[in-house]
Parts: sequence; structure tokens; C-alpha cells
Amino acid sequence: MTSHLQGAASPGQPRRLSTEQRESDHSWSSYVYAIGRAGTDLDALAPRLTGLRDGRVRTVTADGLAALVSSVPAGAFSAEGMKAQLENLTELEQIARTHHTVVEAAHTGATVLPMRLATVYLDDARVRAMLLERGAEFDALLSRLEGHAELGVKVYADPRAAAADPRAAAADPPPAAEGPDRAAPPVSPGRAYLQQRRAQRQTQRDAYRAAGALADEVRGRATGLARDRVTHRPQQGELAAGAGENIANEAYLVPVDRLREFHRALAGLADGVPGIHIEVTGPWAPYSFATPPAESRSA
Repeated sequence: MTSHLQGAASPGQPRRLSTEQRESDHSWSSYVYAIGRAGTDLDALAPRLTGLRDGRVRTVTADGLAALVSSVPAGAFSAEGMKAQLENLTELEQIARTHHTVVEAAHTGATVLPMRLATVYLDDARVRAMLLERGAEFDALLSRLEGHAELGVKVYADPRAAAADPRAAAADPPPAAEGPDRAAPPVSPGRAYLQQRRAQRQTQRDAYRAAGALADEVRGRATGLARDRVTHRPQQGELAAGAGENIANEAYLVPVDRLREFHRALAGLADGVPGIHIEVTGPWAPYSFATPPAESRSA
């Protein structure tokens, strides 16, 4: 989190302040959502957006760049205040949702560089200084992202669903009795249980192997249609929206004129594979590609 904050919090919601008042009132700080080029649709879009704490979104410009900003209480969004908010799941969800809503609304009308969650500066003057200091970096990133969007691809493996699929049972019939006329010998309950457990473990291994092979196939098809790829950690728990275990979690930077082609390339790839599911999401603002290519972007 970027934090350059001083002063105590002022209770209540952010006031509708003029630019001059915002810069001189140290009870309010400047929260930055995204950066784009000045003179684009961002200037017209910003006043129609609502930021955190119901604050009005505005643009702060410098050196041909524009930052989407809203005023937030300085105390609540100081380093200590943000730590407390991010530890509260309800407040964290509200901050993340509002941040995402503003960024995605901006992305529909202009190329934007999403800023990290909870990027806060003391005032608009500090935001301008940041734009001037990092202008060359931001300009290069915006040029790279122009005409592109982010698509997310996740591969899930669900061994239970695979075991319950009748195709899996048909593919692994019980062993035949020896000789043409011999009946299968009776199986004790204990032996039957062990056989069932071995079959379950085999099905689980098969499901994970199939998911890994499918993830490789996805990667091979998608890479040829994307400008860049980022591999994220597989999601777990509540973050994993799909059924089963998230095996692969990747983001692709795709030209907007190839988005449909990308979807078609992956459509039906998991059909006929028991317990395996592919999820494609987006297009999104390019969160995963908001750092220079030379930096590590593994999340």
C-alpha cells in the first residue's frame, strides 16, 4: 500500500469539496484507482462515478496523464487505518468492490492502468508528483496495453464428480473371472472395501492427470492468441468459485479484436472429460499486467 498520510480522521462521509479545498484540507486524502491518458473519455466519465465512502471521482492530471481519484478520510485510510479495514472482511469486500467498479467503468471507455488496492496519497499534489516522477513508465505501460484486455482461465479437477460419472465406471470394469465358464469368486466385505478405495485413488489420480494435460492444452492454444501470460497461484477456499480443486489459474493479455477467437479456441475443450471444468472470465481491465514486463508478475 502506498501511504503518505498525516492528520486525524474526520467523521462522516466525504464532503463535496472544490479542488482547492481538497488540496488544503488535510483531513482528507486522495485515493487513486487507475491511471490513463489525459484528454480521453476519463475526464467526462469521472464525475459520473462514485468512489469509496460515496466520494465523487475526479481526474488529477500531469504530463499528459490522468489519475482517477476520490477523497477519503485521512485517518481511516492511513497505513494504520487501512490495516484495520483490510482485516475486516466486510470493509475489505466493500473497498475491493468499489475499486473494481471504478476501474472497470473506466476501462470500458479508455485504456487504463489499474492501481493496486489501497493506493492512497496525502493530497492531489502528491498524486501529480507521482505522475511526473513515473510518467515514462506509465506511458510505456499504457502503450503496451492499448487495444488489449485481460481474460482469466482456470482449470478445475473434481475427483468426486469424476468417480460418479458413469463413463469412468465403464472405462474401468471389474476383472473377469478366469476361464470361460468360471463365476467370479465371492469377495469379502473387507476386500471389497479395499478394492473400492483403490479404485477411488486411481480415479483421483486420473482426474488430476487429466486436469494437468488439459491445462497444458489450454496454455498451448491460448498463448498463440495472447500477447502475454501471467501464472497466478491456484485459488483455494472461498476464492475458488468453481467446483473441485483449482489446478491452473492464469491470465492472458488478449487483443480486443481476438477475444471471440480466444473463447472459441477453448470452448468445449473439457467436454467428455469427467470431473474437469474450464472457466474463462473477462474481459477485464489488465490488473495482472499493470507492472513492467521486466518485473515478476507471479501472484
